[in-house]
Amino acid sequence: MTDDLPDNPALLPAGLRDLLPPDAETEASAVGAIMNVFAAHGYQRVKPPLIEFEDSLLAGSGAAVAEQIFRIMDPDSHRMMGLRADTTPQVARIATTRLAGAARPLRLSYAGQCLRVSGSQLAPERQIAQAGIELIGNDSPEADAEIVLVGAEALAAVGLNRPSFDLTLPMLAPALFDEFDVHGTERGALARALDRKDAAAVTRHGGALAPILTELLLAAGPADRALAALAAAGLPIVAEKLAERLRETVAAIRRHAPDLRLTIDPVEFRGFRYHTGVSVTIYAPGRHEELGRGGRYLCGDAEPATGLTLFPDSVLRAAPPRQARPRLFVPFGQDRAQAASLRAQGFATVTALAKTADIQGEARRLGCSHVLRDGVAVEE
Repeated sequence: MTDDLPDNPALLPAGLRDLLPPDAETEASAVGAIMNVFAAHGYQRVKPPLIEFEDSLLAGSGAAVAEQIFRIMDPDSHRMMGLRADTTPQVARIATTRLAGAARPLRLSYAGQCLRVSGSQLAPERQIAQAGIELIGNDSPEADAEIVLVGAEALAAVGLNRPSFDLTLPMLAPALFDEFDVHGTERGALARALDRKDAAAVTRHGGALAPILTELLLAAGPADRALAALAAAGLPIVAEKLAERLRETVAAIRRHAPDLRLTIDPVEFRGFRYHTGVSVTIYAPGRHEELGRGGRYLCGDAEPATGLTLFPDSVLRAAPPRQARPRLFVPFGQDRAQAASLRAQGFATVTALAKTADIQGEARRLGCSHVLRDGVAVEE
């Protein structure tokens, strides 16, 4: 019997990948542009750890992503630890502990990697880059609008000028279920029908609630049409308060960005289960993957908060290609001050470590588009 062939050292687990040149630099550049927009709007950056104790990681809103957490035993403390699947719960922990005394509203931003147990059919990646903002300590339509407006500006910074912001009310359908006493298996079946956008199943399982849900299900689309359907639906008090908040948020967004594309799906409630109010999912024209997701939630036990997470991998797939910085070959012995000047102009300099007879050939071999000749960057 022959020995097994050695494992391929380049083989990675499903949902994980290496990011190679120039893609890794492109991603870093895009994240930098996004974070600069966040900082310009007063969002101060925090950096939570990739891994922390399980009980703190899953506290509060973190419980909603418990099934996506990788768990390991800490050999030092012998306590269970978890690798974050989403950064928002960690920022909430920071806000309620280390920054509990900071002035509100508290604006925080973050960028980093998350690891999830499983991907989805549309997004099979398990290691996910995130760049986001959290606005903590204010419960107003203006706060809900701000995360949309800042998100739109951040996307514009990487060349995405026509995104679509799909606003939802994750608590609207559950509120209607409660009002119409829909429980047990019928509640589960009705939730699945809404999730699949199956109007026939909504009629079959909805009972007295079916006409309202069907009308709202079919109203999904441009914001004005959906808001009109919500106004005409005759919603009970709790649901009507949610709808009114959505109307106020849309008005606040349009005061500052009247041309921003807004759609509404009134009975959509997928996504992170910790969202409690107006929520948003971002798409690019002609693409189905999410560029970002966010919404209102409770920070800690009761503090109001809202936030937005962008997914740089998806953003870059939808954005116009970003040009990598040109590479300049600097022959051995050239003036280093001249090379420094050209780096300031945006070149990446690749300095020869020994003399070579074929400067042009060496430049091509090292992936350089330009060569430093007599103090000038010459395209080869």
